[in-house]
Amino acid sequence: MEKFYFWPTLSTSFIVISAIFVAIGWYFIKQKNIKIHKRMMLSAAVFAVLFLTIYLTRTIFYGNTSFGGPDSLKPFYHTFLIFHIILATVGGVLGLRTIYLGLKDLLVKHRKLGPVTSIVWFFTAITGVVVYILLYVLYPGGETTSMIKAIFGF
Repeated sequence: MEKFYFWPTLSTSFIVISAIFVAIGWYFIKQKNIKIHKRMMLSAAVFAVLFLTIYLTRTIFYGNTSFGGPDSLKPFYHTFLIFHIILATVGGVLGLRTIYLGLKDLLVKHRKLGPVTSIVWFFTAITGVVVYILLYVLYPGGETTSMIKAIFGF
């Protein structure tokens, strides 16, 4: 894992940067500055794609890091991780739909979906940082293993 330790830090940073751009974009749309709002939201999408690219590449070519903390915390960690994965998946799908609606000027639908998407994305970023802290900061990373074993613990 040592030679790949930088990649989880980088990918987690990208998802945080993505959420920051979403927050800035939200601010600018409240100011009625559509041009900067659009730039911020598309920048958020770029950083989300960078995160996903790094995560998938690492998963495919190297594997996933399993939880290395105490066995008593593993059920809680795995439940939290599954919640994060669901949030990230829903957030990604909502994000694609929201961007599509905005770019196609379907603004009534975009305005309804945008705030929901942003909130889901904020929670995705927050839970992603917590997963990172649990895997790489508070506890030493566990073994590198298959995605299924790392997520579900078996």
